[in-house]
Amino acid sequence: MIESKKRFEIIIQKLRDEGHKITPQRMAIVKILSKSENHPSVEDIYDQIKEDFPTMSLATVYRNIVLIKSLGEVLELGFPDGSNRYDGNKPYPHPHVVCIQCKKIVDPDLGSLDNMTEEVAKETEFKILNHRLDFFGICKRCQAKKT
Repeated sequence: MIESKKRFEIIIQKLRDEGHKITPQRMAIVKILSKSENHPSVEDIYDQIKEDFPTMSLATVYRNIVLIKSLGEVLELGFPDGSNRYDGNKPYPHPHVVCIQCKKIVDPDLGSLDNMTEEVAKETEFKILNHRLDFFGICKRCQAKKT
């Protein structure tokens, strides 16, 4: 995982390069995305910054995330229940493990995934452009609550 300060700088520079203003609100959103390891939702990000920016709306947070996503600097994880979570640390396809109870998301380090992508391409004769691999289960903390 790239250090959060470096991710922050990369995202801010990309916004500048594309001619977007670097407002304090935008910087706060980028800071949360770049340092967060828990894949926050728009609501999570809004909750973290609304005290510092009381006039900012949830829609503004959403629009900024869409903008950053359009620059390829955040990965959106959509789920069947309609919720979306965002990964600013690793804005490229990678596997996730999702707790079905508390919704915690973890990024496992699976080096074998590169081989799997090549194998799928070879087997199907597809040019693989993107992928998504999610595992669903119950995290250690939620398992302990049941006992």
